[in-house]
Amino acid sequence: MPPREIDAMAQGNPVPHRSEAHHGGHASRLNALRAAVLGANDGIVSVAGLVMGVAGATTERPAILTAGVAGLVAGALSMGVGEFVSVSTQRDTESALLAKERRELAELPEQELRELTGIYQGKGLTPELAHEVAVQLTAHDALAAHAEVELQIDPDNLTNPWTAAFSSAAAFTIGAMLPLLTILFAPADLRLPATVGSVVLALALTGYASARLGGASWRRPVLRNVVGGWLAMTITYGIGLLVGTAV
Repeated sequence: MPPREIDAMAQGNPVPHRSEAHHGGHASRLNALRAAVLGANDGIVSVAGLVMGVAGATTERPAILTAGVAGLVAGALSMGVGEFVSVSTQRDTESALLAKERRELAELPEQELRELTGIYQGKGLTPELAHEVAVQLTAHDALAAHAEVELQIDPDNLTNPWTAAFSSAAAFTIGAMLPLLTILFAPADLRLPATVGSVVLALALTGYASARLGGASWRRPVLRNVVGGWLAMTITYGIGLLVGTAV
């Protein structure tokens, strides 16, 4: 509990129980942004590697377009379905934990109050203040009080699998469009360097964004991103050259 709320409780003033949920919602938005950046990064690297590999085997624009579109659609669907399954499992787990907490609150209210009091004592409150905090939070919203402290779950803000699925698919698609459009519309003699340049720039931006969202230094993430993407394009282009020559 933030210090100003503990002070308020010590002075006998009621504390509205939604501060932790607010911070949890902020963290959820940051996680969603980070997932979107990483999804876009996956789209950039995956489709860039694919179209560079095909470009190593052939200069035919229809073949590159077919491969790029197929990779974009398959990757976006894979990201969306994977995220839907993952978040659905998480939501099912959260719902089961909340149902268990509801049963315990209905059947063992005194024991649950003691448990909540003990948690706040463990956070450094005196026994008297911890008990008063637990009593007021329980009176306001018992389930939310226990869920947020014990389970780190906001009952009013459960994860949404559909939102996660569409966000991941959209982020992948946006990222994948960059190398695909570049290699299709750049002049034939500039096709490869233009694609490499645009991908390196985009990976630098996504590496910087992910580092800033995580509160970390940006230099190493940017370098990792750029080197990883460059290696993916180089290796797939080399494989395309070998396959194109052999065939």
